[in-house]
Amino acid sequence: MEGIDFNFGKGFTISKHIAENVSHFERVFGIFKDLLTHTSGDIEEAFQWLDTLDKEYDIFNDEYTLQDFEEDLKKRGYIKEEIDPEDGKFGAGKGKNILTAKLESALREYALDQIFGKLKKSGVGNHRTTKIGVGDERDGENRSFQFGDDLAMVNMTESLKNAQINNGISDLRLTENDLIVEETKHKAQMSTVLMIDISHSMILYGEDRITPAKKVAMALVELIHRKYPKDSIDVIVFGNEAWPIKIKDLPYLKVGPYHTNTVAGLELAMDILRRKRNTNKQIFMITDGKPSCIRLPSGEFYKNSNGLDERIVSKCLNKAAQARKLKIPITTFMIAQDPYLRQFVELFTAQNKGKAFLTGLSGLGQMIFEDYEKNRIKRI
Repeated sequence: MEGIDFNFGKGFTISKHIAENVSHFERVFGIFKDLLTHTSGDIEEAFQWLDTLDKEYDIFNDEYTLQDFEEDLKKRGYIKEEIDPEDGKFGAGKGKNILTAKLESALREYALDQIFGKLKKSGVGNHRTTKIGVGDERDGENRSFQFGDDLAMVNMTESLKNAQINNGISDLRLTENDLIVEETKHKAQMSTVLMIDISHSMILYGEDRITPAKKVAMALVELIHRKYPKDSIDVIVFGNEAWPIKIKDLPYLKVGPYHTNTVAGLELAMDILRRKRNTNKQIFMITDGKPSCIRLPSGEFYKNSNGLDERIVSKCLNKAAQARKLKIPITTFMIAQDPYLRQFVELFTAQNKGKAFLTGLSGLGQMIFEDYEKNRIKRI
């Protein structure tokens, strides 16, 4: 097993342990998936990175070249050529390589494996609550039958044992006093909106923060779809404005020349959750900065990147309070720890009665999932 660290600048590093017993393709494919996330799905740029890395780390050799790898990606259905309509179906020149749905799915699976480790699929929808009663999942605990219990939950084996003990085999009869009921736990469902900050600061200050945020989003989506298929998760991004993105578009997510309109993100998140029928609703927000932008009634943007602007902050606090009234907790993952950011997060969290994690990028995914599970279990 060979360990390699690939440093790409801007705080982005890939640490790979390359097993010697895997195929040439699989050995390169893991690196390539990391590069694709970093380049926001730009295949040609990812190939350029591979070529650069090859010069330093000998990723390819005479037996397996970059061209061989590209052909394997096509043969396996991970990429395909898109011909420019102006060139026609048989136009001259090579088409542009694009990701297929198979590769988009592979990127989510790769992120899941990286962040949460190898997880086995569980059965259908399994967030359990502590509420005992008539539910849809048996938990193995028995008790005596009570008036109003569902007869479908009677444990006949244990009830017949009781009847034998109470009445004897010679006079075997089953009475209400013999009945044993197996406890059930309700399986709640959760609706989550994940907000991702795509303001320009997510790539400033020598640190790539958007790539880890994308990986966390892809991993969380994949995990929920596998482990809790009855839950819903929507992803929205916010800069000057906020808009929803499709799950398949996560690998292509880029930072823009934006300020941070947290208010717009919260408004959209609450609008989405209002339409959900689930009792349990929550918002996760990944951001690295304070709110610095709001849209005025005139339609123009009011922006201020200097310190905490009272006009902008008050709007955010109002939205936090509004979410609290709607019983929507907001968990903020602040991937920066400047004192004035702490001040904002403390005010915001107090207004919502939610939670906040002042953290770096390390362990972000694990924290988000652990919090997801805690919220999912305790709220019904």
